[in-house]
Order: sequence, then structure tokens, then C-alpha cells
Amino acid sequence: MMRLLVTGGCGFIGSNFIHYALREHDDWEVVNLDRLTYAGNPANLSDIEGDERYRFVRGDIADRDLVDGLFRDGLDAVVNFAAETHVDRSILDPSPFIDTNVRGTQVLLEAARNHDVGRFVHISTDEVYGSVTEGRFTEDSPLRPNSPYAASKAAADLLCRAYHISYGVPVMVTRSSNNYGPYQFPEKLIPLMIRNALAGMDLPVYGEGAQVRDWLYVEDNCRAIGVVLMKGRPGEIYNIGGGSERRNIEVVEMICRVLGERLNRDPEDFKRLIKHIRDPRGAAHDFRYALECSKMRGLGWMPQVTFEDGLARTVDWYLANQDWVEGVITGEYLEYCRRVYGDG
Repeated sequence: MMRLLVTGGCGFIGSNFIHYALREHDDWEVVNLDRLTYAGNPANLSDIEGDERYRFVRGDIADRDLVDGLFRDGLDAVVNFAAETHVDRSILDPSPFIDTNVRGTQVLLEAARNHDVGRFVHISTDEVYGSVTEGRFTEDSPLRPNSPYAASKAAADLLCRAYHISYGVPVMVTRSSNNYGPYQFPEKLIPLMIRNALAGMDLPVYGEGAQVRDWLYVEDNCRAIGVVLMKGRPGEIYNIGGGSERRNIEVVEMICRVLGERLNRDPEDFKRLIKHIRDPRGAAHDFRYALECSKMRGLGWMPQVTFEDGLARTVDWYLANQDWVEGVITGEYLEYCRRVYGDG
């Protein structure tokens, strides 16, 4: 059995990865360490609570004593998803991003160093590169983060590099494009638009919605992370892109069309809810992200889910799980929406 520590496993990508790990690998055991912040939801993993290969521990990756105790129990590998991730929140208050994304990552790296963990995969983001107008970012592109969130992730990436070079910690970094799919907290673009459309609320679009993102279905990312965990080379960085660039306004309009099909309604009913608003990110809102992913292809990975298929699957999941969506809506979330978008 391989004993795997997954941090932030109750979040969006983390919970999808745990489902993938236990479904595809009978010889893996998972310890899930999660602080259960606003975006961490144990309901994401309620279906595997009785699995003897799964154990949940509530706690903070920046808690040195807790982390050290988990490593002393014996671990073969670590996959670090734990992070504050939303750009808008980082602009409102950068402090939690430094605490978790930088200090927490260092605590994990130090524990891995002291306990000779065999493999360590750190989950990063394409946002560390900043914006690109032409071409695609390679793993050797300079880091030019433009938001506190992206800067905190870039700092963590550099710590990973330093711990590998200075101490030989077998760390690998993955940088993926925009993920989407089941269990994503509804402050992100796709689930926000689905929820608001179903509620007859405004669909807030920053500016003209011309920003370009490369969309990656979460299951494809989970497969890629699994490949890096098993085949990746310590000290290396791996870009993981979906090859599905879309302008934000295109994504919103596609959601309106899929909802119209699923609910037997005129998509224009939903499109009329689109509201172009002032962009609170200003210069921190990168125009385009795009990744060159030949290193992942060299490991035998390619995305399998097209954006059209993935978006349809995602809409279907949110339609079938509206209780889950409303269960994560809190007063704090509504206040956040009011501050960013002008309403809840």
C-alpha cells in the first residue's frame, strides 16, 4: 500500500483527486488534512467516509506539531492542494494567502525533509506566470505574478525549488490552467453563473468579458497529478493545460445555452441576466493564460474531456446537486458577493 497525505482534500480539486485516487488505485491509502475553511466541505467526500483506506484529519498545514505528527505516522507521498485560491479575496485581504500558501507550504516541506518522504507534489497555478498576449508559457517562463494570490503561489513554488536544491526534498510542482467541474465553490466563474442564472440573479461579468482562460476539466487534472506523482522527476515543474481557450463572455453564454437546453427554456432568458460591471481587479486582472504542455505529453498524459462535454457535465452536476450548492452559501459568502459584485 502507498500511504498518501492529501492536504486541502475537502476543497474542489482536492476532493476530486481523492475520489480519483481511491477509485483508480486499490493499493493507495489517503490521509486528508483540511482546515475546513469556507471552501472546504466534508460533504464533498461523504460517500467515502466508510472506506477503510480513507482517514480525515481536521487541521492547518501551518500547524507544525500536527503536521510533524502525521509524518511520523509514516507517509510515502504528499500532494499539497491546501491553499487560499481566489484572486478577488486576495485583493480584499492578502494576509490569509501568505499564512497558508507560503508559511503552510514551508511547514510541509520541512516535515518532508525531516521524515524522508518519497515524493511530494505541490499544486500550483498558471497565474504565477502573469499574462501572455502571444504564444504559451513554458515551465521555464519567468514568474511575474500580478495579484497577492498569484504572488503567494509563486513564493511557494520557489520554496519548493529551494528545498529540492538545498535539501534534496523530492518535490515536483504542477501548474494547471483554470479547473472546472463538480464540487467547485460558487465564487468561481462557472458555478457562480450557474447558481445565479437558476436564481434569476445578475450574471456579473468583469468589463466586456474579453479575458481569455484555458479551461481544464477537473478529472483531467486529477489524472495528470496522478501521473506526475508516479512518473514525474523530482525538481521538475509540469504545466497542465486543457487546450480549451475561451473568452469569459463566451463561457457565460455557453452556460446560458446549456441551461436553456436542460431546462427547456429560451437561452435568451438567461443571457438577459448578463451584467457588465467594473473590474475590481484592475491591473491585477491578467488578460490571457495559456500553457505549453509537452512535458506532460512526454509522461503519457493528454486531456480527455472537451470543454463542451465538460461544461455540460458540470451544469448537469449542479442541477442535480442544488442542495449542495445552497448548503455552502453562508452570510460570509453573501457579504463577499456584495463587496465584489454589488449584490449577493
